[in-house]
Amino acid sequence: MKNIFKSAMVILSALLAFTSCNNSSKSGGKSGALAGNVAEKVYVAPGEHDEFYAFISGGFSGQLSVYGLPSGRLFKVIPVFSQDAEKAYGYNEETKPMLNTSHGFVPWDDSHHPDISQTNGVIDGRWVFINGNNTPRIAKIDLSTFETTEIIEVPNSAGNHSSSFVTENTEYVVAGTRFSIPIPQKDMPIKDYKGNFKGALSFISVDPEHGHMDIKFQVIMPGFDYDLAHPGRGASHGWFFFSTYNSEEASTLLEVNASQNDKDFIAAINWKKIEEYVNNGGGKMMPANYAHNVYDEDTHTATSTMKKEVLVVNPSDVPGAVYLLPTPKSPHGCDVDPSGEYIVGNGKLSANLTVHSFTKMLKAIEDNKVAGDAYGIPILNFEDVLAGVVEQPGLGPLHTEFDGKGNAYTTFFISSEVVKWKLGTWEVVDRQPCYYSVGHLMIPGGNSQKPWGKYVVAMNKITKDRYLPTGPEVTQSAQLYDISGEKMELLLDFPTVGEPHYAAGCPADLIKPRSKKLFKLEDNKHPYACKNEADTKVVREGDVVHVYMTTIRSHFSPDNIEGIKVGDKVYFHITNLEQDYDVPHGVSIIGANTSELLIMPGQTETFLWEPKQVGVWPFYCTDFCSALHQEMQGYVRVSSANASTPLKWSLGEDIE
Repeated sequence: MKNIFKSAMVILSALLAFTSCNNSSKSGGKSGALAGNVAEKVYVAPGEHDEFYAFISGGFSGQLSVYGLPSGRLFKVIPVFSQDAEKAYGYNEETKPMLNTSHGFVPWDDSHHPDISQTNGVIDGRWVFINGNNTPRIAKIDLSTFETTEIIEVPNSAGNHSSSFVTENTEYVVAGTRFSIPIPQKDMPIKDYKGNFKGALSFISVDPEHGHMDIKFQVIMPGFDYDLAHPGRGASHGWFFFSTYNSEEASTLLEVNASQNDKDFIAAINWKKIEEYVNNGGGKMMPANYAHNVYDEDTHTATSTMKKEVLVVNPSDVPGAVYLLPTPKSPHGCDVDPSGEYIVGNGKLSANLTVHSFTKMLKAIEDNKVAGDAYGIPILNFEDVLAGVVEQPGLGPLHTEFDGKGNAYTTFFISSEVVKWKLGTWEVVDRQPCYYSVGHLMIPGGNSQKPWGKYVVAMNKITKDRYLPTGPEVTQSAQLYDISGEKMELLLDFPTVGEPHYAAGCPADLIKPRSKKLFKLEDNKHPYACKNEADTKVVREGDVVHVYMTTIRSHFSPDNIEGIKVGDKVYFHITNLEQDYDVPHGVSIIGANTSELLIMPGQTETFLWEPKQVGVWPFYCTDFCSALHQEMQGYVRVSSANASTPLKWSLGEDIE
């Protein structure tokens, strides 16, 4: 018996040793069962909430996705520049105007860079701004409703890439052009690019109370490519910094011709000086066509206004407002640390990471340490603005963010890693691999004066072998690292919607208290709203029919309609009478070539139905709303175009 017990203890000890070793190897050598279980660090128990919101761009999806951290759970996909049949965005009559541009209705864009509004240099959780890269636009998402409420087109721009980044009091959201173009646009030979094409840097003012946007001014710059940007903060508040490439002003085979110069530039813009110049009557109004689309929460309806001019500023007219800082060639990211002193220029083709000093920049300006000029814009001496160099930290640096503890984190695309280094000493202190070809990264608040340096999210371009295969196109990916200790620790991989170019994040507690639960019915000012069933009706105006309808658990009013004819344009204006949280209703009808509607409590939405066949056609609720959801339906009788069928409607009784 003793021998059996002894043998069992030996086996148990071996198993424990094996398990301990196995846990240790998986957790980077940490000891202890709990310390070794990485999954516990991302586990959010049922019914509990994540600590952070992460807003991750969808790239070619045109959307913005909302994730929780540390769980990596997807909560919502916010339609911004793309139609979304789930929410009827861009399909219903209320939101179609949001996708209007000077080029007509453009229901897609390439969304890259979200940024959250700030107050006193700290993220405040009110709005998210994001750029449309293809047809230049800036959108604003209201974080009380998580809906897109404003989109402004950016004229004189192409490839709206160095966007959208906000100043530390959200005075401006900035939109910089990636592709320089003729300004104003005209028919000209592409070979004449050099000296004739220009780049517009747009400063869009933001109303501090409502967030309403307006283009305050555009700075017309030399014809470089303007890649990314960040505002100054703290001591450098009032400045904006843009990375540029193609200082050669090449127009073809850029992978060769735009890599000839040893250095490109970071453009430093003193926007406060230009703002003062503009407020005193400076600048010139230029003809321009661009759309300004605003969603009104009271009427639940968007309107689109075409604007006809924009104020432009030539840098040579405002001496001391614009300078060029030489930086290693082909920089991508342009990142400013929480103090506002250090500006990191990530030269993709450089073996080193270059950091510029704001204080030294001001000193060089004061001492007139100028190496030359580009189209009248002073170029400062590289050595005079250099703060330091991180020596050979990795291959292909792209983007840097900060943890607020004196550390910086940079992604390296070619060597597929996140590298941690110290500000001031420039020494590399840690590195962790990514899987694979990482682009940008995000620390919640990492581009503000107050980062919450607990996690970093890396967004990868390639993910093969990380997930179940899904055909030739594999899922896009993000990875979560714990950065609360001295060493980074990979905690989680999670798939993303579309290509995750960039992200913004903040504590959930900044947003949760402001989250709207419903729209008050008494505040509904939609012109076709019905606030009770007694107001429902059907009105014919020639071949246009307006159906004033309500929905509530578990019926539509009216639920039977006759007298509709083939060729009619039938507008269903449907008001959700519910005043309880999380009771939306949906509706769709056979043959509707838009989408369903998904109507929040107290909201009114409209879809257009153009019947093409006679018959009796059902409509129904598309969002499961109650135990009697299946019974929530109705019928529309459609007669021939020349029929004399009278227009009738009812609820709860037969139509006579």
